[in-house]
Amino acid sequence: MWNTIEQIFPYAIIYTIPLLITALGGLFSERSGVVNIGLEGLMVVGAFAGAFTIFKLQAAYPNEGWVLWAGLLVAVLAGVLFSLLHAFASINLSADQVISGTAINMIAGAITIFMARNMTGSGNIRVNGFSPFDVPGFSDIPVLGPLFFTKTYWTTWLILLILALCSFVLYKTAFGLRLRACGEHPHAAEAAGVNVKKMRYIGVMISGAFSGLGGAVIILTYAGEFTGSVAGLGFLALAALIFGQWRPLGVLAATLFFGFATTVANVSQVIPSIAVVPPIILKVFPYVVTLLALMVFSKSSRAPKAAGEPYDSGKR
Repeated sequence: MWNTIEQIFPYAIIYTIPLLITALGGLFSERSGVVNIGLEGLMVVGAFAGAFTIFKLQAAYPNEGWVLWAGLLVAVLAGVLFSLLHAFASINLSADQVISGTAINMIAGAITIFMARNMTGSGNIRVNGFSPFDVPGFSDIPVLGPLFFTKTYWTTWLILLILALCSFVLYKTAFGLRLRACGEHPHAAEAAGVNVKKMRYIGVMISGAFSGLGGAVIILTYAGEFTGSVAGLGFLALAALIFGQWRPLGVLAATLFFGFATTVANVSQVIPSIAVVPPIILKVFPYVVTLLALMVFSKSSRAPKAAGEPYDSGKR
């Protein structure tokens, strides 16, 4: 049993990290009052932008490590720019935020495949990503070392650092207080001098940046290839956001839970103790777990009060 856990855990962390950063992006958007179900599409855009950038740079500068970080940066910028479509429709036009997010998902999948086919001649873009490594010293710690410090990536530690910064910013800074106020009582926030529309724009743009980064991380860790899809991870990130009660540490626990479920589905065939289970059951396992978790916890979940409601400064 312990050997199975030891085999699964490093993979679970790898699958958790893109889920975590994407769910954190959704957290900022919804805390500001804008529901963003377009996380899936933003991940796809980030994955495409990062993969294409790295594909071109690796052809010009082979074996250069900075190329991968440049791809991550471009993915972040692409996510921010694409999220502005959702922000403009939701904030300026007061459009239904669910419909706007759905449109983002539909547009992203179509336009990235179209661009990939026209730019590379095929819908797929293959790149060389980060190599896993064992953290010197820490990987030798009994019990914890094999679980947390083996087969790890630089992006894992970057995103855990971002998680810590997000917790600090949301709960220990004036910016975090203003952002949360816009998602709970926007009219009270405006009365206190907060520019609600500006804060909501910032929240949506952060969600775009983090989702784009999450999509690129998938390409640079376990996928290695852009295929036009992120296999529904954006929707899993939304479920983790609800499951985690819109709190950074709750989101971490929820994404780790879903990361384990996804790991069981994806690495089952190389672990003898799990390979005996029919593959179809393991493939649907993470999505069944997601539905069950939402059924159990949906009644006790408390979303930001103004999330999903267009803001009209003339109403009270």
